[in-house]
Amino acid sequence: MLTTKEKEKVIEKFKVHPTDTGSPAVQIAVLTEEIKQLLAHLKKNAKDMHSKRGLLKMVTKRRSLLRYLKREDADQYAQVVKKIGLKK
Repeated sequence: MLTTKEKEKVIEKFKVHPTDTGSPAVQIAVLTEEIKQLLAHLKKNAKDMHSKRGLLKMVTKRRSLLRYLKREDADQYAQVVKKIGLKK
């Protein structure tokens, strides 16, 4: 789980306008950070199936948001994928 300060840093990097907290780019970035933390947790605790299920839900949600962003704004999609470092 991201702390409030970590989440604010991610939002600051990806926001589209000053009060932006829910645009697809921000949601994708926040999910990516949560996925990274959960992957680190699962490397230490391989048998934690509840967390693994949560990870799969997050990955699915991120994939869905990426599809939406690609369909609606291809330029922003390319920028987000490049900033985050996804293999798309």
